[in-house]
Amino acid sequence: MERRKFLQGAGMAGILAAGTAPAIVHAQQQIRWRLASSFPKSLDTLYGGAVTFAKNVSEATGGKFEVSVHAAGELVPAFGVVDALQQDTIECAHTAPYYFFGKDESFALDCAIPFGMNARQMQAWMHHGNGLKLLREFYAQFNIVNFVMGNSGAQMGGWYRKEINSVKDLEGLKIRIGGFAGRVITKLGAVPQNIPAGEIYQALEKGTVDAAEWIGPYDDLRLGLHKVAKNYYYPAWWEGSTQFSLLVNAKAFNGLSKEYQAIVRQAASDAHIDVIARYDAHNPSSLKQLIAEGAKLQRLPKDVMDAAFKASREVYADLNGKNPNWKKIYGDYSRFLADAYQWEGVAEGSYNQYMSAQKL
Repeated sequence: MERRKFLQGAGMAGILAAGTAPAIVHAQQQIRWRLASSFPKSLDTLYGGAVTFAKNVSEATGGKFEVSVHAAGELVPAFGVVDALQQDTIECAHTAPYYFFGKDESFALDCAIPFGMNARQMQAWMHHGNGLKLLREFYAQFNIVNFVMGNSGAQMGGWYRKEINSVKDLEGLKIRIGGFAGRVITKLGAVPQNIPAGEIYQALEKGTVDAAEWIGPYDDLRLGLHKVAKNYYYPAWWEGSTQFSLLVNAKAFNGLSKEYQAIVRQAASDAHIDVIARYDAHNPSSLKQLIAEGAKLQRLPKDVMDAAFKASREVYADLNGKNPNWKKIYGDYSRFLADAYQWEGVAEGSYNQYMSAQKL
């Protein structure tokens, strides 16, 4: 289905569902929003998710509602988008919410936590569990309305200058690792560094960090990380999937008509599908290219995985006793996760295990 036709159909479906004639949409006043991305333009999948969203909105409204997209640093710094939303500097942002765990650890539950849900489980929890409801309640404290807008799927464990043969090799290791996972990896003796995507290559090249993770083969290849560190580990136990979000200033969203609110929801949903589909389509060939260019693909040792799992449980137990927001959301999240993995091991897990062992 052509994107334009889909958007026209999706937009009209939302309008008709609201009981309003299409002509009303085109009669509305011109609206201009600014979207601040936490990602550089070079990452066409993530930055491109915001571009897709903006295009969707414009097409569905006949150009009456325009969203200008700005890369990290153009309007505000990559990690400054939540402050900008609260200060009414921008109307919306596209980001990885775990960047803001310093404000409240619960932001990470809208993104990724160590040994958390995979992409399909996260989507199920958000839309047919209590995820969206609980996170909307949380974001209301910051005058923000959240929408799911992209997922990376399971990520890679990153690029290391030296081999990791046991958990002892992590001691003193300076590693660029995103957001909340730093709380866990600190317990393993490593030193986390929260560095924006556009600065990772330089930090790894100059030795500011000893290792760095980003997302996976497609983005890692574009960033050129294999040129400055050859040991490529998997999986990222801290990101079984990473959900990205469209965060909208509550005043700006509530000021929209019901029809335009529906279009924002539908445009974000389509961009969400596009982001994860791009990753799934491009990661296989990108991994082959990385290996061809010298990347040394290795699995993280079991003792590293086991130590990290134990440390993550300790962090979560501590937060349950300190952070009421976390306790409320994580309690529901963890119950959903336990059931989801039991089911997935029966069908998809066993099927994937068999198929990956075949000569295709």
